[in-house]
Amino acid sequence: MAFLTKISHKRSSPTIEFAYQNTPRLLSHNNFQAPNIRIPRKNWSINTSDRLKQCSNPSKTNQYFCNHMNSIIVEQEDNDVKHAELVKRVRKLIGKVSDEGFEDLMMIDALQRLAIDYHFEDEINLILKRRNMQYTNTDFFQHQNLYEISLCFRILRQNGFFVLPDYFKKFKGNYKEFDRKLNYDIRGLMALYEASQLRIEGEIILDEAEKFSYQILQERMKFLDDEQATMVRRTLENPCHKTLPFCSLKNSIRDYNGTVLQELAELEFNLLQYVHQREINQILRWSKDLGLAKELFLARDQPLKCYLWAMAALTNPNLSTHRIDLTKTILLIYIIDDIFDVYGTINELTVFTEAINRWDIKAIDKLPDYMKSSFKALYNITNEIANNVYEQHGINPIRSLWKAWATLCNAFLVEAKWFASGQTPNADEYLKIGMVTSGVGVLFVHMFFLLGNGTNEGHYDLFNDNHGIISSVSKILRLWDDLGSARDENQDGHDGSYITCFLNEHQGCSSKVARQHVVNLISDAWKSLNKECLAPYPFSATFMKATNNIARMVPLMYSYDNHSSLPLLDDYVKAILLENSTM
Repeated sequence: MAFLTKISHKRSSPTIEFAYQNTPRLLSHNNFQAPNIRIPRKNWSINTSDRLKQCSNPSKTNQYFCNHMNSIIVEQEDNDVKHAELVKRVRKLIGKVSDEGFEDLMMIDALQRLAIDYHFEDEINLILKRRNMQYTNTDFFQHQNLYEISLCFRILRQNGFFVLPDYFKKFKGNYKEFDRKLNYDIRGLMALYEASQLRIEGEIILDEAEKFSYQILQERMKFLDDEQATMVRRTLENPCHKTLPFCSLKNSIRDYNGTVLQELAELEFNLLQYVHQREINQILRWSKDLGLAKELFLARDQPLKCYLWAMAALTNPNLSTHRIDLTKTILLIYIIDDIFDVYGTINELTVFTEAINRWDIKAIDKLPDYMKSSFKALYNITNEIANNVYEQHGINPIRSLWKAWATLCNAFLVEAKWFASGQTPNADEYLKIGMVTSGVGVLFVHMFFLLGNGTNEGHYDLFNDNHGIISSVSKILRLWDDLGSARDENQDGHDGSYITCFLNEHQGCSSKVARQHVVNLISDAWKSLNKECLAPYPFSATFMKATNNIARMVPLMYSYDNHSSLPLLDDYVKAILLENSTM
């Protein structure tokens, strides 16, 4: 992150079949030179309403959430009783759902879109296993339509089942292209587009399916009424697999208006909102007591933004302590990033990196004063998290956590030396180091152990040796950052990035071509991540879901507007933390 944040934090009227009733609605290049004057980082703040502005000020945020929590805590006991009753009713409903017309898969789709699926994991797994066995029955699926095959394929892949896309061949015409008779099957095309997001490398038919469905849906939108066009637009802009459920939760709740699913989803949302607000209070108090923001006044003081990453990754309300620990880790990544980025000389950073590699508290004596508190905080908090893992899961992961921090700081130092020397790395060198300094590796190693995946030593060796999950998500994050339409946090003004390195390496190439190249790399990274998430894998479903959620969170964190603001993130925070779910 250090090198990256310093130089590149810019960081389409015939009759149309639209059978949506009773089905879920889908939703110039600068040199690498240090400036003469270091500018304090501009902290991200939420700016879409007066209430949201309070969230960008830690002291006001703390008071605001305290007052807001006090207003709803009285209702908590009654809500708990009602919640338990609604869970029972939905469980009973799932048991009655027929597999005719794929109602069982529609139910799973609804539960996952409404973010209430974790209550019904056993019931969902039984349905998925039955459908997976059925998917191998060629005779059965030869008679299903585009919507049904697309839905089945997506739900199975989305839940880790490796099913082949061969059934989509039946929808191709004589010229080996998708049959134009499908042009009016809007429901089927939406499902096909959603299914194509689960493709892996080499699945050309799904590459073609995405292009075909996107093109036709864009063309047909002008023939649809406003409601239908909105549904299509939602699908194209925010396909289910690449979108956090909470981003489209209110739309999903509206789609099930008047059902027990809506009741449970609304109550679940309000209860979870209370949990998040309570956790934010805890994080804000902890950050204030830590005091690093006061000592490092040039550093970013963004505990809320750090918490949003953890909140997106771990959606189960029962994982509160894990979200807190993960937030602490993310905040430390930001702090260490800023030490390398806006504070240290190369000599100081070398000493700091050596201290991290030694992981010895006595090394603090050799550090400059401004680094001592940060090193001590990193050392103590990491050991504290390791102790929490040991108490809960019976394994001490400190060696692995320490190695993750050492790897990160070693990469930070490489970037710092590039920057100090004015050296422009080639694109591959930049990306290799930039993926490490994204911080994803540190985040995932901590998350891996917090979720209990390290109880089997062989599992961690497998995770450590197989960098597919880490590399896929870190590449998505790094390249999305580089595609940002504005400089992140209004830093020094140097816009070096993968695109800069690529253009420097490919003289005469246009910026438009370079950006499209980056878009293709992101698409390839998603294909790799999709493959990593297919069974069999030795890690928990919660961990695999969390890794995907981090990738889904990236666009919200790096879609800057012309004012260096994050409008998508602002809307997300407003919807999830401050607004009531009632439609």
